[in-house]
Amino acid sequence: MAIGLLGGSFDPVHLGHLIAADRAAEALGLARVLFVPCARQPLKAVGPVASGPHRRAMVELAIAGHAVFALEPLELDRPGDGPSYTVDTLRELKRRWPQERLVLLVGADAAADLGRWKSVDEVTRLAEVAALTRPGAPELASGLVRHVVATPAIEISARDIRARCLAGKSIRYLVPDAVADYIAGERLYR
Repeated sequence: MAIGLLGGSFDPVHLGHLIAADRAAEALGLARVLFVPCARQPLKAVGPVASGPHRRAMVELAIAGHAVFALEPLELDRPGDGPSYTVDTLRELKRRWPQERLVLLVGADAAADLGRWKSVDEVTRLAEVAALTRPGAPELASGLVRHVVATPAIEISARDIRARCLAGKSIRYLVPDAVADYIAGERLYR
């Protein structure tokens, strides 16, 4: 069985994440896609805006009812507030499922940055790396990427969604309705 892992801040999770995960599951024959919200990304200067519990709740709402998608809260549940390193997560998941094929799903921008990741050689031993690319994106030259999955060019960013919330603008059709309702109810990003 092949398990895909899609990590990120998910601050908030949006339709672009869901579409990319769905396309990757289909293209790579993944039995499961685990959404892994990070505690703090080591290569980003600014951490998540919403708390871990809020981001976890939004992911749960976004993936509810999808037979292949599941939440993996491993990084959020780790003690302390240190950065979330992919290699640590992969080690834990490989201990949990030693016989399963793990496929790390990363955006084309993250794939181009793989050389800067902590213990990248071990990352690529523990999991196959699949880059999720958009039409018109430059070709990946990294030998660390095993699969390339074409995803639709959907210009949705969490940063834009947060800015729209702050300005009191609609986020309809950018996030699942349940996530929009949660953001409004919890007054996130205001």
